[in-house]
Amino acid sequence: MYGKFQHSIDAKGRLFIPARLREKLGNTFYVTISFEECLTIYTAERWRKAEEKLETMPQSAQMELRQLFSNASEVELDGQGRVPLTKDLRDFAGLKKNVTIIGTGLYVQIWDSEIYKSIEDRERDRDNLRNVIEKYEF
Repeated sequence: MYGKFQHSIDAKGRLFIPARLREKLGNTFYVTISFEECLTIYTAERWRKAEEKLETMPQSAQMELRQLFSNASEVELDGQGRVPLTKDLRDFAGLKKNVTIIGTGLYVQIWDSEIYKSIEDRERDRDNLRNVIEKYEF
């Protein structure tokens, strides 16, 4: 799942998911909070694997993950390729109207466009890119 896309949230809190990402995500997937100021989308398969892993964990470990699971929404694409985002999720990530959707390889993130722009400016710095490429031997 790759790429960067600009879209907007409509008055009903729905967000259009780009076709290229829909192909990988499928019709039903999971949206939850992130450790960053954004939302994360996981495929149903990846979410099921996380649930299976959760079942084998002691309760104390499960509690460490409770915010990810308690704030998650299972969403389904409508006929126009949109998904509803709850007000709680939108508020958590500071999503207003204009959002940037990015594929990060394993999952998708949804950012408020202004917030993402400042992060992108910092991360696209040539020195930072060189360090990252060398560090991960990309």
